[in-house]
Amino acid sequence: MRKWARAAAAADVTLRIVGAREGQFLNRRFRNKKRATNVLSFSYGEHGDIVLCHPVIRREARAQGKSVAAHYAHLVVHGVLHLRGYDHKKKRETSRMARAEIGILRRLNFRNPYELE
Repeated sequence: MRKWARAAAAADVTLRIVGAREGQFLNRRFRNKKRATNVLSFSYGEHGDIVLCHPVIRREARAQGKSVAAHYAHLVVHGVLHLRGYDHKKKRETSRMARAEIGILRRLNFRNPYELE
């Protein structure tokens, strides 16, 4: 996971894997959403935390026909890009972020995460 985070230019980031209960708690507390989500990013200037919810990631990987490792790689890169200021609230931002993810993952020998296998 460190390799994936470094590939997306993470300087000082903490990666944390949580279960569904904690993922749901954090998503509710910080995003006002009632369910667990796959990844949350918290930026603290030059530092950041990325929280990955394993049960959600495992379920999504299975549903998308990809390996759990490939999905984790994508979400670590995705989280780091959020820490770097990328977002996906608007169509243009979404395209920019997706292009960055695809390029970084390609360099790590992972397929395009947006193409289902």
